[in-house]
Amino acid sequence: MSVHKEVKRITTNTLQEMRNAGEKIAMLTAYDFSMASIVDDAGMDIILVGDSASNVMAGHETTLPITLDQMIYHASSVVRGVKRALVIVDLPFGTYQGNSKEALSSAIRIMKESGAHGVKIEGGVEIAESVSRILTAGIPVMGHLGLTPQSIYKFGTYTVRAKHEAEAQKLKEDALKLQELGCFGIVLEKIPAKLAAEVTEILSIPTIGIGAGQACSGQVLVIHDMLGINKGFKPRFLRQYADLYDIMNGAIKNYVSDVKAKSFPNEKEQY
Repeated sequence: MSVHKEVKRITTNTLQEMRNAGEKIAMLTAYDFSMASIVDDAGMDIILVGDSASNVMAGHETTLPITLDQMIYHASSVVRGVKRALVIVDLPFGTYQGNSKEALSSAIRIMKESGAHGVKIEGGVEIAESVSRILTAGIPVMGHLGLTPQSIYKFGTYTVRAKHEAEAQKLKEDALKLQELGCFGIVLEKIPAKLAAEVTEILSIPTIGIGAGQACSGQVLVIHDMLGINKGFKPRFLRQYADLYDIMNGAIKNYVSDVKAKSFPNEKEQY
């Protein structure tokens, strides 16, 4: 019997047990009640209320513009649709960098106002104080290393991170530091599969990969990407499980033509 099937509610402890048992962890984003209900019902382990909402829900070019209030709105919508999965929320850009008191108050607001189960925060050693302060308040923290989208203007590109030895070494040190501080898991984004395997090996907590190969303890994707709602976004790491853009577009076109042709509503569809 798998760990994941036995539990009524996924906790950070469940994830650790899954990692120890060699059972992979499935994680997917959601940003609203309806989608979260579907994702939870499908047996997801972790639902991430990602700051990717800035892109896929609000149409921004980067994750930077989304606010703490907006993240709380999305998170509370998701929590209302979830019965079993662990719900983790991204701390948005500007709510934790350089000020650990602000980081703590941001995390507390997310937990109190949304009912979520933990937060995710980008960065390594440089945000150690913020991570530590949040954990001291009893709030579970997930780390995020590799490509950290909130730092896009520093990197200047969304290409693979940590290909060179110095950056790879820092990533390992950051991962160990986050584990030492008490993070329950770490997302590894767009780093070489070999490095992700090494990091997963040296850690005792779960790693969740996105474009980081198979050796991670689990995987995460953005739901709009894997369902094919986003047209034209097809990075190498993405497996598209449906083509909802075309399905939805076709259904909507049929509705428009039925209304225009006066075939909707028919006699059975009126009072």
